[in-house]
Amino acid sequence: MADKVFLLCILSTLCFSSVVARSLPPQPRTIPLDVSDSIRKTVEIVSSAYDSVSMPSQLEESYSSSYSSLSFHLHPRSSLHGAGHADYRSLTLARLERDAARVKLIRNKLNRAIRGVMASDQESIDDEFEAEGLGVPVTSGSSQGSGEYFSRVGIGRPPSQVYMVLDTGSDVNWVQCAPCSDCYQQADPIFQPSSSSSYSPLTCETRQCKSLEVSECRNDRCLYEVSYGDGSYTVGDFATETITLGGSASVDNIAIGCGHNNEGLFVGAAGLIGLGGGSLSFPSQINSSSFSYCLVDRDSKSASTLEFNSVAPPKTVAVPLLRNHMLDTFYYVGLTRLSVGGDFLPIDPSTFQITSNGDGGVVVDSGTAVTRLPTKAYNALRDAFVKGTRNLPSTDGVALFDTCYDLSSRKDVDIPTVSFHFSNGKSLLLPAKNCLIPVDSNGTFCFAFAPMSSSSMSIIGNVQQQGIRVGFDLANSQIGFSPNNC
Repeated sequence: MADKVFLLCILSTLCFSSVVARSLPPQPRTIPLDVSDSIRKTVEIVSSAYDSVSMPSQLEESYSSSYSSLSFHLHPRSSLHGAGHADYRSLTLARLERDAARVKLIRNKLNRAIRGVMASDQESIDDEFEAEGLGVPVTSGSSQGSGEYFSRVGIGRPPSQVYMVLDTGSDVNWVQCAPCSDCYQQADPIFQPSSSSSYSPLTCETRQCKSLEVSECRNDRCLYEVSYGDGSYTVGDFATETITLGGSASVDNIAIGCGHNNEGLFVGAAGLIGLGGGSLSFPSQINSSSFSYCLVDRDSKSASTLEFNSVAPPKTVAVPLLRNHMLDTFYYVGLTRLSVGGDFLPIDPSTFQITSNGDGGVVVDSGTAVTRLPTKAYNALRDAFVKGTRNLPSTDGVALFDTCYDLSSRKDVDIPTVSFHFSNGKSLLLPAKNCLIPVDSNGTFCFAFAPMSSSSMSIIGNVQQQGIRVGFDLANSQIGFSPNNC
């Protein structure tokens, strides 16, 4: 009897191992990285002589005028107002500093939702208006996002063309408005509400006003406030306005904030278009069934596109889109496992699940640059990658990157493949340049992932999304990944 039990245990173990082995789709163990091309781009982006406030002619827009499939261009931050740094290393450090602020914003926003803390508990909307006078709205958004991708948008009638940050982690749309009490520098003239025939302040009893997390009523005028855990905030009048996509297709009555006192990381852009999952986001307000974007390399001079109500490309990797009952802004994906070099990592799938109290989960975010993982998951990923790159010369870490290599003597290298695996059995193989990125022009490359300390949530950042069309099928609750479809 004991022998039979022992044999049964062996067979069960073998069967389980066989199932696990078969569950990983066939994938290459290594993937080539073009080191020379990556270094060349770092040199070109720093030496590019973009004017900080004037847009170059090659960034002129072309759009689809069909409302059933709205489409307009996205530009990397550097193409909007130049790199603005003496060398690529300083540019990298500035990007990582903005990225740290972005991640802090997301964590604080989620933590407030979990704890049930309203943004108004941190700042009094009355205090802000007392400081500037009742008639002057105050807007400050120093940590609303790294603002790495922008799009050309028309505000009002006739449309004033401005560049706006596109952000999947925000719901409230806003734009700098004249007269300015304190506006940061932007590439286009400040929007003049008085010159727009379609500008209409919202009253306190409107649906849009009541949809705000925090609002105030002054003389039947709706005031809004969006606060962040690091002390940054945006306060102002809430209004409706016409939004024109590239001078052709327009959408009326979009709720948008109008700011006269603004600070932040949005130098060059006029404001923000929220692409989040809340009722006040742009996709929600136009009742879009889907939208998708493709982010070109941030060191590229080319543009990519943002599209609404478009058909998913062929061979799209469609995976579950999940929502957090505590906060509807963020888009979560059903990630279950990671693999390196074709082998699954020893990470419990529960690591990536949204907990019953709304913590954890994996957010797909356009504003975060570097993918963040819970510390144990990151350590497993990093250790497996290091094991597969023992032939590459290592060097000191840079900022939040703890795994870096000196590739100054190489033209190209093979690195282990890194793949995301999802709850429906689908998988996404990341391009090599989305895993190992240059941090200077001297050949230092770093593993572009980082640990999320003191948090169980994960964020898939835009470095890992570059060159991949990411589609949000809101009607069917799916996120689609289409490599090489920009």
